[in-house]
Amino acid sequence: MNRIDRISAILIQLQSRRVVKAADIAERFNISLRTVYRDVKTLEEAGIPLIGEAGVGYSIMDGYRLPPVMFTKEEATAFLTAEKFVETLTDASTTANYKSAMYKVRAILKTTEKDLLESMDNRIKVFKTVRMPESANNDHIQTILYSIAQKKVITLNYFAQHSQEHTKRYIEPIGIFFQSGYWHLIAFCRLRKAYRDFRVDRIKNLEVTDEHYKDEHPALKEYIAQTVHDKAELEAVVIMVDKNAHPHLENHKYFSGFISERRIGDSMEMTFLTSSLEGFARWYMMFGESAEIISPDSLKDRVRDLTERLLQRNFSVTY
Repeated sequence: MNRIDRISAILIQLQSRRVVKAADIAERFNISLRTVYRDVKTLEEAGIPLIGEAGVGYSIMDGYRLPPVMFTKEEATAFLTAEKFVETLTDASTTANYKSAMYKVRAILKTTEKDLLESMDNRIKVFKTVRMPESANNDHIQTILYSIAQKKVITLNYFAQHSQEHTKRYIEPIGIFFQSGYWHLIAFCRLRKAYRDFRVDRIKNLEVTDEHYKDEHPALKEYIAQTVHDKAELEAVVIMVDKNAHPHLENHKYFSGFISERRIGDSMEMTFLTSSLEGFARWYMMFGESAEIISPDSLKDRVRDLTERLLQRNFSVTY
């Protein structure tokens, strides 16, 4: 950050609070106290009526009002992302107050930033969840949002959990969403020639290319609605797996429709969506001695039938 940008940012910080300590400014911008004093003096020479008190901090004189602050595109999209979280994860009163604040923010945005927020509104989604974001690498989000807004192709190195492989992909991003503690990127993958769900924390690195893609992709809201419709015929399966057996399922659970899991005592409750109870039952029998079927009952019946057939074929007794 150059000095002009830093001084402008210090002015905004002074506007945001009644009193701001010099040490807080120094820590935020990673500068010395001497540099803080010099920057504050520059603001005073520019006509900003600052009050400084030793041991207390700096404040702007009451009654002084500065012109509206202009936000960058990155700051505007950050506001929009935060709005999605507030709408979904807080109470109605907080949501209403935040929306009111956002109207004021939008009111002072330039036309280009207003258009950006409107175009990005259907490209970000936050689902209700009981889990907060994991302490994982999500530093790519702003870069992804930029590429969506500019309709630019992204190249990324991705670690696929189900195959345990690192692959290089060229993708055309259409949106991001947050669910069960993780950010997901939905994009058209040129390698697979289909839409794919990329966990953002599994992206090792990415780069926005200069290549633009045609706007032929659905909005994120439309894609999610279609995906939910496609999964209408899938059946939910819940099983309880002993903690010692659970690690051995890590490399295979995604092939069976893994959705989520949570620890309960010494066991792991795992939830799946499957299109074939027959296939799931056969996979379950590989570790069934260390697990219990919670639902559905039809899966229990299928496992019982397979077990009986196995016993009859291999362990029948002849008198």
